[in-house]
Amino acid sequence: MAHDIESRLAVCSWSLQPETPEALVAHLGKIGIPRVQLAIDPLRENPEVWGKTAELFASEGIETVSGMFGTIGEDYSSLDAIRETGGVVPDEHWDANWANIQAVAAIAGGLGLKIVTFHAGFLPHQESDPGFAKLLDRISQIADVFDTNGIELGFETGQETADTLRLFLEKLDRSSVGVNFDPANMLLYDKGDPIDALETLAPFLKQCHIKDATQTKEPGTWGAEVTVGTGEVDWAAFFATLAKLGYEGDCCIEREADDQRVADIKTAREFITQL
Repeated sequence: MAHDIESRLAVCSWSLQPETPEALVAHLGKIGIPRVQLAIDPLRENPEVWGKTAELFASEGIETVSGMFGTIGEDYSSLDAIRETGGVVPDEHWDANWANIQAVAAIAGGLGLKIVTFHAGFLPHQESDPGFAKLLDRISQIADVFDTNGIELGFETGQETADTLRLFLEKLDRSSVGVNFDPANMLLYDKGDPIDALETLAPFLKQCHIKDATQTKEPGTWGAEVTVGTGEVDWAAFFATLAKLGYEGDCCIEREADDQRVADIKTAREFITQL
C-alpha cells in the first residue's frame, strides 16, 4: 500500500499560499511531489498572473490531479460564523457565487480536470428543513454545469456528521457528486470518528485530503490542526480502510495552519511513505 500511495500523493496548492504559478512550482520542487490539487479561483480572478499555469506545469512535468474553488464571504472565525456563511448556503451571495462557479467549471474543463472539490456549506440535518430543498436545488444546478464539462464534484467533509452528508448525497442521487474525505475535519468540527465516517461515506468517495488534527476539549469550538502524524487521526487504520474499500484515487496533502507549510508537507509525505 505504501509504495502505491506514494504515487497517488498530491499537494493542495492553496496550502502553499503561492503568489504566482512559478512560486507554486518552486515549492512543489522542494517538497518532491510533482502533483497538485489546484485552487481554480486565482486563475479566474487573476488570469494575467495565472493564465499560463497549464503551459508552465506541462513544461515542468507537474500533474494537476484535481481542482478546488471557494465561495464568497466565508468566515472561519468561529463554528457559528462558518455555519452562517459557508459554501452556497447564503442567499445574498448566491447570484455572484453561481456566476463564479460557471467560470470555474469552464476553466477546469479547459485544464482537462476530472474532479473539483468545494465546501457546499452546512447541510440541513432533516429533509423537512426548508434549507434542504434549496441546497439540493443549488447543488444540482452546480453539478449540471460541471457535468457539461465532464467533471465530477467532491464535497469537503466535516461540517456535518457522515450520516447527514450521506443522507444528502443519497437524496441528490447523482453518481458524479461525492465526497473529498478529510479525516482531520471530522475532528476539527467535532463530528465523529474519522474512520467510522470513512466507512459511512465509502460509496461516495472521490478523493481524500491528508491532514491531521486534535479534537476540541470544549464542545462548540474548533479543534486544532497539527502536522500529519502528530494528531489524533489513526493513519494506519485510515490507509487500511482505504485499501479494504479498494480506493485508488488521490490523497492530497493539505496544511492550513502555521507558517512552515513546505516543511510540514514534506514531513507529512515522509510520515505516510514510512507508514
